[in-house]
Amino acid sequence: MANTKSAKKMVRKIAKRTAVNKSRKTRMKTSVRAAEEALKSGDKKKATAALRAVEPQLMKAAQGGVLHKKTASRKISRLTKQLRKLSA
Repeated sequence: MANTKSAKKMVRKIAKRTAVNKSRKTRMKTSVRAAEEALKSGDKKKATAALRAVEPQLMKAAQGGVLHKKTASRKISRLTKQLRKLSA
C-alpha cells in the first residue's frame, strides 16, 4: 500500500488509466470481431462498412498506447487483404 501522498495519487491515476485502457481495448476487440464476422458472412457491403469502422478504432488504440502502432497496422492490413479476397 502507498505511504506517501504522491504515491497515493499515483495509485489513483493508474486506476483511472487502467479503466480507460480496458474500455478502449474492449471496444477495439468488439469492432475487430464484428469485422471478422462480416467478412465470414460474405456480404461485401457489410464487410466494407465494418472495416471502415474498425480502422479508426485500431489506430486510436495504438495512439493511446493500448496497442503498438505496427500491430494495429498489421491487423488492418490483414482485414483489408481478406476483404480484397472476398471481392475477387
